[in-house]
Amino acid sequence: MDWQNFIGDMKDQLRELNRTIPDTAKGFGALSKAAKEGGVLDAKNKEFVALGIAIATRCEPCIGFHIEALAKAGGTRDELADVLGMCIQMGGGPSLMYAAKALAAWDQLVAEQA
Repeated sequence: MDWQNFIGDMKDQLRELNRTIPDTAKGFGALSKAAKEGGVLDAKNKEFVALGIAIATRCEPCIGFHIEALAKAGGTRDELADVLGMCIQMGGGPSLMYAAKALAAWDQLVAEQA
């Protein structure tokens, strides 16, 4: 999978959806901001939680978006691998497959930029 193009296409689709239902998009944006700001967890740990949920729910666009956000929050590949191990333990075989997708996303989206 080409994660750069995949995420770019998804962002285009989301922009169109946001133009179509602006009030809903604004509400979701406010919810996202509220969940990410404040609290006792830092941004990196919140992104690890979000990524774990993305893997468990098999949301490929979510995996890509949270990998990007995780890298911006200072996450490392080794930390990612540790979290992926927990995802596999909690989700069994299906999570194993999506954990592999998340690692490939990291390698393509983050490592290629280095």
